[in-house]
Amino acid sequence: MTTVSTRIVEALAPYVAEVFGVMGNGNAHFLDAVEASDLSFTAVRHEAGAVAAADAYSRVSGRVAVATTTYGAGFTNAITPLTEARQARIPLVMVTGEAPTTGARPWDVDQPGIGADVGVDTFVVDARQPGLISIKALERAVQHRQPVVLAIPYDLAAADADEESWPEPVLQAPTLQPSRSDLERVAAALNTARRPLLLAGRGARVAGADPAIERLSDQLGALSATTVAARNLLNDAGHLGIAGGFGTDAGAKLMAEADVVVVFGAGLNQFTTRFGHLFGQESTVIQIDLADKATHPRVDHHLRADARLVAERLSERVPARRDDRWRDAAAGRVRRWADTEPGDPLAPDGRLDPRSLSVALNRAIPANRVVVQDGGHFSGWAPMYWDIPGPHALNLVGTAYQTIGLGLPAAVGAGRAAPESTVVLTTGDGGMLMSLADLETVVRSVASGIIVVFNDAAYGAEVHQYGSIGLAPAPMLIPDVDFAGMAAALGAHAVTVRTLEDLHALNAWVGTGAQGVLVLDCKISKDVIAPYMTEILDVAKRSRATPSTTR
Repeated sequence: MTTVSTRIVEALAPYVAEVFGVMGNGNAHFLDAVEASDLSFTAVRHEAGAVAAADAYSRVSGRVAVATTTYGAGFTNAITPLTEARQARIPLVMVTGEAPTTGARPWDVDQPGIGADVGVDTFVVDARQPGLISIKALERAVQHRQPVVLAIPYDLAAADADEESWPEPVLQAPTLQPSRSDLERVAAALNTARRPLLLAGRGARVAGADPAIERLSDQLGALSATTVAARNLLNDAGHLGIAGGFGTDAGAKLMAEADVVVVFGAGLNQFTTRFGHLFGQESTVIQIDLADKATHPRVDHHLRADARLVAERLSERVPARRDDRWRDAAAGRVRRWADTEPGDPLAPDGRLDPRSLSVALNRAIPANRVVVQDGGHFSGWAPMYWDIPGPHALNLVGTAYQTIGLGLPAAVGAGRAAPESTVVLTTGDGGMLMSLADLETVVRSVASGIIVVFNDAAYGAEVHQYGSIGLAPAPMLIPDVDFAGMAAALGAHAVTVRTLEDLHALNAWVGTGAQGVLVLDCKISKDVIAPYMTEILDVAKRSRATPSTTR
């Protein structure tokens, strides 16, 4: 007979390739079945890392991965990255143990209830149809672009499964057709626009909308931009780079002049919109998205439809312009959108200036790179200063849920998704310490990797946001940790970087083939404030200066 755990693997194996996890009582039989299959299993050292690795694998490859944990403590350890994946709309399947069908034990918790609280659906298998239930979970993950939990009751994991069959899963989201009236309304706005701007997000990448958006941009003589999650998705002549806090002031000024903005597959959060100030007061903002309604108050018109279909059909309704192009008029300013402040070799406090460090790193890191970015004050340097090969190659983990400490395991998932590339993780000292258990996993599993630790001996974002208003600094500070020493003890190449000249170790490593993992413990200044952080501080200052209307 076939066990329930084996049947789950039989159902999932044709459609997934990678499993990331930590073994425990609740998933031991499942992992035994994985080992007997063609699936590839990567052991991580913390359950949070299992989900973070599966999340990053999906972001880089576009394919679904499986994370696995035991029940109870293993499940609850994974809630933060599971919530991040839900907020970021990343499809993955988390296979976990569950309380036995005979009733909860003292260490069992309401896992489906916890999942529901963070917006994640749970599918509990039984012995009658474990394969079909697994397929339904996979379909939900893909069709709704979300993580799902597939739970195995403890007493069923090794139980015999009934004979069953299941249909081929539908592994694509339904295509939402735009109505003719909606298309005509958007086309009319674009045909009368004098300064049109097209903005694309990750949803446009998922939909494969980039060729149609570029064609539409060229027809209109429009300018274009992307969110940071879709960096380098577009390559038309009027491209302005990133919209939002990780973009440049020159690009933002042009975006603010647009009279009609069409947004393809982007949620328009506070950072993308520069806290609502990216677009001019008189501009009309039209959002094309799969969400049921507009996702930002700045949206004037919302069209629920597939981004690619809308862009293609707008191209049929928008004639090419032959003169009076905004793009031509702004040509000189467009060429300056990528201008960034180069910084100084060292900051006044004698530590590295993260801007000049980022410039030097960009020159030295192999061009075939996939960048994974943890959360923290440093998180703007790579998007602003580094060349990114394509939208798959810049992955901000933790941004959706505003968390830190997911970077190391995310690098593991990225390494499995892009084994031919050099995986470059940027992290802070706080995030590195939080996920330190999976430094060993990175060293063991990533064929070519660089870990750049922006080490300012502090929680930098908190220093700037709260130290600047007089809160006690001690909780914001971290001892100046020797990450190079710890990494070397685990088998990585490692160097402490105190000056730009110390990067000769990076050049030497690249010159000898860039194999293994190199950790760069970069001692940066906490006094250099990132532009996006300055924007946050300005917004907070204005908010404090505005009299409260509450009682």
